Amino acid sequence: MDDKRGNDVSSRADDPLTRWLGTVRARSGALPASEAKVVELLLADPLFVGTGTTAQVAARAGVSAPSVVRAARAIGYQGFTELKLEIARARGTTEFFAPSAALTEDATPAAVVEAAVRTGHDALTALAGALDPAAVDAAADAVRAAGQVLVVGAGTSAAVAADAVFRLRALGARATGIADHESAMIATRLLHAGDVVIAVSATGRTSSTVAVADAANSGDATLIAITDHYGTPLASLADVALVVGGSPLPAQMAAAGSRLAHLVTVDALAAALALRDPERRRLADRAGIDLPDIS
Repeated sequence: MDDKRGNDVSSRADDPLTRWLGTVRARSGALPASEAKVVELLLADPLFVGTGTTAQVAARAGVSAPSVVRAARAIGYQGFTELKLEIARARGTTEFFAPSAALTEDATPAAVVEAAVRTGHDALTALAGALDPAAVDAAADAVRAAGQVLVVGAGTSAAVAADAVFRLRALGARATGIADHESAMIATRLLHAGDVVIAVSATGRTSSTVAVADAANSGDATLIAITDHYGTPLASLADVALVVGGSPLPAQMAAAGSRLAHLVTVDALAAALALRDPERRRLADRAGIDLPDIS
């Protein structure tokens, strides 16, 4: 089996995942051959094991599904689900939906509100310094010229993708959001030169989003990324990267801040598109005739 780690896990001694893998290695002596193959895969590519199904792990390791369960038990876990949970803990992803670590159990509602507001304020302050106006300009030009615009995003980024579809459609763009990954891949590979894919991912590493981005990059479509940082797989693939920046935060608060920054980035893109084209502003006026009075 290839010993190369498919997900470039850090080898730093202070990395929690690396430390946890050390405990796995210490528990894995004298295993039966089939279980040893599963542990070998776990050590080589823990992120695959942590996100895969029992069948997927079994297929890649070349063993049966029961062998995967037995391997998890052999290294100290009740089953494969508990093993996956431990991988998630080591990666820090179990904190994603948890309250901020800065909030204690006895935090008042006022403190909770203040923490949420501060997160949003910090994210938008960072956005003002990070978002490249020239990139917004290039993205608006690409969308304006596009025959079709496909917008993709998973998890919390799906809401941003849906908002982008709504805003761009109101400006006359042929924007579509496709939730099903396989359908999105097919649609991306059928795009033509000048069409646009807008891919939204805070981390820039979401596998389904990066796969669609890679398909756009290898075809004729222009890829616009909305993401937090340069240097990620998504940002590296993009023809235009709308990078929002932001300071390091606990996972849940970072995700909340990114979502706000990404929504404002969509607003900026829509405004730039409308300002370039009076006809699009006219279409936006028509699109709003059935909306309720907000005055």
